[in-house]
Amino acid sequence: MTGPRYVELQATSHFSFLRGASSCEELFSQAALAGIEAVAICDHNTVAGIVRAHEAAKVTGVRLIVGCRLDLTDGTAILAYPLDRAGYGRLCRLLSLGKARAGKGACKIDWADLAHYGEGLAGALVAIEADDLCALRLKRLKETFGDDAYLALSRRYRPGDAKRLHDLSNLAASAGVPTIVTNNVLFHEPARQPLQDVMAATRLKCLVDQLGLGRESQDGNAIKPPAEMARLFRAYPEALARTVALADSLRFNLEELAYQYPDEVSEPGKTPQRTLAELTWEGAKRRYPEGVPAKVVKLLKHELGLIEALGYAPYFLTVNSIVRFARSQ
Repeated sequence: MTGPRYVELQATSHFSFLRGASSCEELFSQAALAGIEAVAICDHNTVAGIVRAHEAAKVTGVRLIVGCRLDLTDGTAILAYPLDRAGYGRLCRLLSLGKARAGKGACKIDWADLAHYGEGLAGALVAIEADDLCALRLKRLKETFGDDAYLALSRRYRPGDAKRLHDLSNLAASAGVPTIVTNNVLFHEPARQPLQDVMAATRLKCLVDQLGLGRESQDGNAIKPPAEMARLFRAYPEALARTVALADSLRFNLEELAYQYPDEVSEPGKTPQRTLAELTWEGAKRRYPEGVPAKVVKLLKHELGLIEALGYAPYFLTVNSIVRFARSQ
């Protein structure tokens, strides 16, 4: 590939209620036009949009990176990326725990929860200022994620941005936490900003003209091509390269998920298939006390082979358990 590479590791879709102003389809279509290789959907405390993002990725050819922005109870914001299928499972359990605690429309997660469920996740701290609080959060991030801890450098498109990024980069270096680059995408194109402003005002219960510093977005929060991101972060070439390297390592795909039938009916020390086979031949002997006919033996072997190939043995064991219980009653 010629020219600079860039992967967007922080995109918010409209599955983040009153925050994201574009759909997954719009975000991925725009990313394809901009020449971006992959996009991480990091909605706030939810992975509800991941399936729609997965479909959009297949249509556009832009790779989906599964992610989530975790907003902790102390105000810390962390971008979490599953490194594998097990990590995705733990992320989902973490979100389920937080939502069960907080009730509808909210999520309550703290650092202790993150430490318990953080295995198999990479985490990037989203920070505004390089202050003592940020230093403390970097320390906790490092303790929680180890070598998979990062600090996300993102422009806010406000006065003093250059110094702010410089200070954050230095603070991360002193904490031993590498930096990456994100654009904090809130919509796919600048024309969508007014809608995002209305959503922010609705969430904060004020007029758009009263948003002030509560306004999250500027035109810059739209998707940008790699060359523009390279220009904006030309002072941080290592962070840009690290962003692409991290994205290349984040290969979990929803295609890896498959339904797994619960295995609660196998006999101890035996696989479901072996348990089913033993029950089948025992039943055949009861059905044919004078000897199982060769035709039946052939048929049962064929059926058992088919069940093993499809992995359906646990299902048949469940049915057997239900039938035995019904007969006993």
